[in-house]
Amino acid sequence: MTDARSMKAEFPAAKLFINGEFVDPGGGATIDVVDPSNGRVCYRAPCASAEDVERAVQAARAAFDQTKWPTMSAASRAKIVRRFGEKLLERREAIALVETHENGKLYRDALAEDVSAAAGALQYFASLADKLSGETLPVRGDFLTYTLREPLGVVAAIVPWNFPLSLTAWKLGPALAAGNTVVLKPSELTPASALMLAECARDAGIPAGVLNVIPGLGAVAGDALSRHLAVDHIAFTGSTRTARALLRASAESNLKTLSLELGGKSPQIILADAPLDEAVEACVWGIFSNKGEVCSAGSRLLIDRSIYHSFVERVAERASRIKVGDPRDPSTEMGPLVSSTQLDNAMGFVARAIEAGARLVVGGERDTAGANGAGFFLRPTVFADVRPGSELEQEEVFGPVLACMPFDSVDEAIASANGVRYGLAASVWTRDTARAHALARKIRAGVVWLNTYDQFDTAAPFGGYKQSGWGRDLSPAAFDSYTQKKCVWTRL
Repeated sequence: MTDARSMKAEFPAAKLFINGEFVDPGGGATIDVVDPSNGRVCYRAPCASAEDVERAVQAARAAFDQTKWPTMSAASRAKIVRRFGEKLLERREAIALVETHENGKLYRDALAEDVSAAAGALQYFASLADKLSGETLPVRGDFLTYTLREPLGVVAAIVPWNFPLSLTAWKLGPALAAGNTVVLKPSELTPASALMLAECARDAGIPAGVLNVIPGLGAVAGDALSRHLAVDHIAFTGSTRTARALLRASAESNLKTLSLELGGKSPQIILADAPLDEAVEACVWGIFSNKGEVCSAGSRLLIDRSIYHSFVERVAERASRIKVGDPRDPSTEMGPLVSSTQLDNAMGFVARAIEAGARLVVGGERDTAGANGAGFFLRPTVFADVRPGSELEQEEVFGPVLACMPFDSVDEAIASANGVRYGLAASVWTRDTARAHALARKIRAGVVWLNTYDQFDTAAPFGGYKQSGWGRDLSPAAFDSYTQKKCVWTRL
């Protein structure tokens, strides 16, 4: 693995990408982006105003209404989107390094799980562009009736900071392949990689106005986007709280549609006959990979009481050996949280869990050893004996904090798994295949992994039940959020 410490990050110019050009933000406003590994400003990003949002939306609207992008052959559009993915792959090392500075994720993870995965998603959806089709309907005999799948129009994609490029590609891939135009608002914490993505789009031949990238604050740029009457759809990944604001904005403007991928408090159910060695490793990385900043993180362990204490000890022992440090160092296993705010939020959860009677087994403290003292590092944290109904059992931390609870019966485990407002992901660990599949049907979650965790593929749908969201990313199902059906009747 390349030692990224010897590489120099090249950040893009602090300009918005609107109508195929990089332009200065109105008023010249900028946002300081902080490297979470050392607490220093690494980039001053452009900060879009409401007027900049207007420019971007109008560019996207004109590109949809006045150019050939939505009506060109699907094969031609697919060729351009596929080339977009190729351009991203050509620059993957440079973009991954910038993302490591912005986000604090391990360089190897930024390279493989974010930048390369984003390119793969773009190319996957490009391959499906000419597979979108309607149906001929068996209506009464004097009519020919068929359906068309058409693009929605202007899509506002509002994406988070934890997987800045792959989650963006989950939106851009199907939106562009289906013929929509897009205004992308990345998180203010990770804007640089999105602007580098815009460079790849330009170089790939994405027509002017089809993709616009406007970093900015959610309260300004995000709000203006969500209320704009020329925006037809919002594609959002983020918090349930922000999703409620987007829903209100839609209701108060033009009733634009939304696809929402939100939070989770995902359980891993460990039965007594589980393959324990594999389960321990999967449970550790199910919560501590990407420093726990994963919407589908396996943040709750529900463990059969007969193996509860030994299993918790094994997980805690493995967590204690995780090397926390510089995300550019190839030997590091966990980097810093994305910001001081996120660190304070996680530490607040830790303090309140202790007050509520949970038993801290390992971690729970900032890692301040050596150079880590300048960054936002939290040691991998494991709590045992977390009480049902407590905050740590119910609420998403979005950090490296694991809650462990025993159960006495499978019915109790299922009730606990389903007993939160989220329903994004879950897993079941048992050697009994029939039982595993039976339990998968009882869990109210959009994804259930059996004897594994955190497996993804662009061909498999991802999304949640309950307050974990609406709609699905990935797979052909993603196109449901970016197309609409038209029914055409012809009298014979």
